[in-house]
This record gives sequence, C-alpha cells and structure tokens, in this order.
Amino acid sequence: MNQDKMPIEGSFQIIGGNFTTAGEASSEVKTVLTDLGVDGDIIRRIAIATFEAEMNVIIYAAAGQLFYEVTDEYIKIRVQDMGPGIEDTNRAMQEGYSTAPEWVRNMGWGAGMGLPNMKKNADTFLLDSVVGEGTTVEMTMNLIKE
Repeated sequence: MNQDKMPIEGSFQIIGGNFTTAGEASSEVKTVLTDLGVDGDIIRRIAIATFEAEMNVIIYAAAGQLFYEVTDEYIKIRVQDMGPGIEDTNRAMQEGYSTAPEWVRNMGWGAGMGLPNMKKNADTFLLDSVVGEGTTVEMTMNLIKE
C-alpha cells in the first residue's frame, strides 16, 4: 500500500431523500482505497458498510455527513445524521427489521439489512442514537489482511 500521504481524511455531505446521489460517498472512499493499493476484498467490505450507512442517512434523515480517515493500518468511518434517531437500537440491529416507509421499500431499499451489514463488514462498530436528535455510526476496518 502506498503510504506516502498518510493519514488521508475526507468528508462527504449527504442530503436526506436524495436518491440520485446514493453511492457517491462510498464510491469516493473506494477510489481513495483503490489508489492506495488496498486489497480488493477489504475494499469490498468497506464499500458495503459505507454504502449502507449512506443509504440510511438518505432514507431516514434530513441530512448527514460521512467522515473518513485512512492510515496505513485502518480506515475509520463516522457517519452522523440529523434524523429521528433509533428508538430501539437492539431491535434495529436484527436482520430484516426495518422502519422504512412503504415508498422506500417499493424502490427496493429498506430491507432491514443496513445496520447488520455495517456491523458484519466492520472490524469495530459503534452505534449511538438519540431519539429526536440523530444517529452516529463509527466503523473501523483493518487495511492489512491477517
């Protein structure tokens, strides 16, 4: 991996309800990691988790921001939104549980796999949500295959 310019940091504004920009933040992260020569399997995991986080902001929140920091050993991703918050985080972590509105499900989203997929693809996963204020997800993924 090319480590000449570490750490690399970036952020991406995500607008709630804007499905036309879905995937832009995760694509940016994927491009950065590809340019650094990170292993493709690791990039795939990171792209999945990042896309899921991005979609949750688009589906549920008014707006949010994705921050990333890449070092020679890991990437840390933090997504903060200004959404309704999650009333029951334990239930929200169950595969298939969704509070997505019907119109979102009709678009093919909101199947209740977002948070579980983020956790599954991250090496560390933290979820903090306050009803009426918003949700923060922090994920770290190791960039070195073990």
